[in-house]
Amino acid sequence: AAEMASAETAAEHERILREIESTDTNCIGPTLRSVYDGREHGLFVEKLDARIRNHDRDIEKMCNHHYQGFVDSITELLKVRGEAQKLKSQVTDTNRRLQDDGKDLLGCMEELQQCRLQQRNIASTVEKLSLCLPVLETYSRLQEQMRAKRYYPALRTLEQLEQTCLPRAGRYRFCSIMADNIPHLRTHIRDTAMTQLKDFLESIRKHSDKIGETAIRQAQLQRSLDSSAQPRPLIGRRVRKEAGPGAKGHDSMMEQNEDEEEEDVPGAQELVDFSPVYRCLHIYTVLGLRDEFENYYRKQRRKQARLVLQPHSNMHETLDGYRRYFNQIVGFFVVEDHVLHTSQGLVNRVYVEELWELALSKIVAALRTHSSYCDNPDLVLDLKNLIVLFADTLQGYGFPVSQLFDMLLEIHEQYGEILLKRWNLTFRQVLDQDNYSPIPVSTEQEYKNYTSMFPFQDPELEKLPFPKKLPFSEFVPKVYNQLKEFIYACLKYSEDLHLSSTEVDDMIRKSTNLLLSRTLSHCLQYAIKKKNVGMAELVQVIINTTHLEQSCHFLEEFISNITNVPPDAINSTKLYGTSTFKDARHAAEAEIYSSLNAKIDQFLQLADYDWMSPLQSGSNLQLQPSDFLIDLITFLQSTFSVFTNLPGKVAQTACMSACKHISTSLMQLLLDPEVRQISIGVLHQLDADVRECEGFARAGPVAGFQGDTLLLAFSDLRQLLDLFTQWDWSSYLADYGKPTCKYLRVNPHAALALLEKMRETSRKNVVFAQFRKSDRDRHKLIDTVIKQLRNLIAQHTS
Repeated sequence: AAEMASAETAAEHERILREIESTDTNCIGPTLRSVYDGREHGLFVEKLDARIRNHDRDIEKMCNHHYQGFVDSITELLKVRGEAQKLKSQVTDTNRRLQDDGKDLLGCMEELQQCRLQQRNIASTVEKLSLCLPVLETYSRLQEQMRAKRYYPALRTLEQLEQTCLPRAGRYRFCSIMADNIPHLRTHIRDTAMTQLKDFLESIRKHSDKIGETAIRQAQLQRSLDSSAQPRPLIGRRVRKEAGPGAKGHDSMMEQNEDEEEEDVPGAQELVDFSPVYRCLHIYTVLGLRDEFENYYRKQRRKQARLVLQPHSNMHETLDGYRRYFNQIVGFFVVEDHVLHTSQGLVNRVYVEELWELALSKIVAALRTHSSYCDNPDLVLDLKNLIVLFADTLQGYGFPVSQLFDMLLEIHEQYGEILLKRWNLTFRQVLDQDNYSPIPVSTEQEYKNYTSMFPFQDPELEKLPFPKKLPFSEFVPKVYNQLKEFIYACLKYSEDLHLSSTEVDDMIRKSTNLLLSRTLSHCLQYAIKKKNVGMAELVQVIINTTHLEQSCHFLEEFISNITNVPPDAINSTKLYGTSTFKDARHAAEAEIYSSLNAKIDQFLQLADYDWMSPLQSGSNLQLQPSDFLIDLITFLQSTFSVFTNLPGKVAQTACMSACKHISTSLMQLLLDPEVRQISIGVLHQLDADVRECEGFARAGPVAGFQGDTLLLAFSDLRQLLDLFTQWDWSSYLADYGKPTCKYLRVNPHAALALLEKMRETSRKNVVFAQFRKSDRDRHKLIDTVIKQLRNLIAQHTS
């Protein structure tokens, strides 16, 4: 067994050795591990050493076999060494000689290289300087322009520097400093331009008053130069050179601006330097901020417009207040118009028109409000002239102004009202100061003075010698004169309103109608109704109004002459207000009638009849009229003596009215229900009084009555008294209702009422004097007549 094991181990060790010899060294690890896994590694080492010794012996044999060839090679190599040392000595020698010979050449070569380098540097420097010099020149020019405040060319130079010069120059420190500085310069230019614009805006705000005043003065001058035959040219408008699309750059704009200023009417262009606007516009355009600039300019001007259009609270107090207001507005729009036509679209027509529409509405509203405070016609007239001038000036610049003329027609109504108030005071004054007496004239000159003031012609009066009297009092020529003054005042307002003569005529006639029918009418009514106006004054008012009424066609002619519109023209307004004088005359007549009756009533209040007075013995003719009646007749005679100048009809009506009033009043006294008893005696007294009245009527206190017309006023009373005093009942009862009846105007009811009052008296007498046969008989007689009268009334009623 031990032998078998050793044999196996030997075989294993042999296999391992073969593997070590034949296997790649990378894979030897597992083989060696198997050696150590077994226990006989000492034996293996011995075997390995024996194998190594075998291999050494094999190597040695191989070396011995090749040794001679190796020795030969070494010998040859030793020969080559000697030759190599010679060669090295020769090369070293040659190198030394070459070095000595090349030293001068190398010196020349280095000098040449240095020279070439300098040439290249010079060329490069020249090239770089040629690129840098324009930058420096341009920057120098820029600084010069900035110092001279020529900002628009400076901006162009800046653009050239940034876009052309600096990119060509390259990257240098000074270039980068310049490049960094460019935005600051731009901002400085922009801010400076904006500051100048703000100064400009402030300047035109301050100067707008002066600009407007100049423009309005020019318009006024132009208007005075224009002949009425020629159409009015546009005031203040110039032959403009619109800035064409080809006009580029600052110079062309400035030239164009100079041309315009030469052709311009003096005004805004002389008072304001517009260059900051153009400069700022160009600068912002170059900076690409044109829209921003346009918006800023328009916004600022809108703000200024609102300030300009805000009137002062006390503007209405003086004309200067209005004048300053208009001057500022005209100044504002003259500037805008100039900018519109010279700034290549900084403002456009639409913007200016919108501003003007806003302005118009504000102006019209302000003028309506402020003019309404005014109560002075002269100020309103001056204001009208100012508005016309204002409108004409702006119309000259192409602004529509029809709204202003419409508003002037509104103010005309207000002006008319103010005139009416003023003339109301004037008429009151004239009427209050009048003495209501015919005007005495002592010389031909005086007579002519009055007839020149008032259209009066009376051939009969002209024939009479001086001194003489005009039929009317002072207020006639004064009122007529004031009517003409009023018409002139109306005409003054209608001038320059661009109205046709027909429209002017219509305005004047309507205003005159108002003056007559309202103002003068009220004044005349006031004069007539005033307390303490006597009969003589009322008579004079009637005479005066008659003459004024007759003069109305002269007023018509007067208006036609100043308006050149014939009074009979179609559509022509008629002076219906002339009926004022007729109405006043009728009012005065009515006042005369009522005043006369009131005076008669005062006398009748003094009537003190003794209703129970006994019948006087003797003849009735001995009875005297009552004292109050005698006084009344005296008053009427003196009153009617002043009626001689009155138109006949008025005097007759007044006289008839007075007589009827006396008759009616006496009848009422007689039939008064308060008077229960009446004696025959008082009837005889009344008969005497009525006879006195009839005597007054027959005497003809007023001329022009036919026959006994005036006596008819007393006929009712006369027949009633005759019936009772003559006790003619048989005739009355027999003839009642017949046209031939003697007592046709006696009312049976009145007769019955009077009889019953007499019966009351008779009854009393019978009680107290039963034994007087005559009284008893009269009582029976009265009863009989009463019965017959009642039957008569009953028959005629049925």
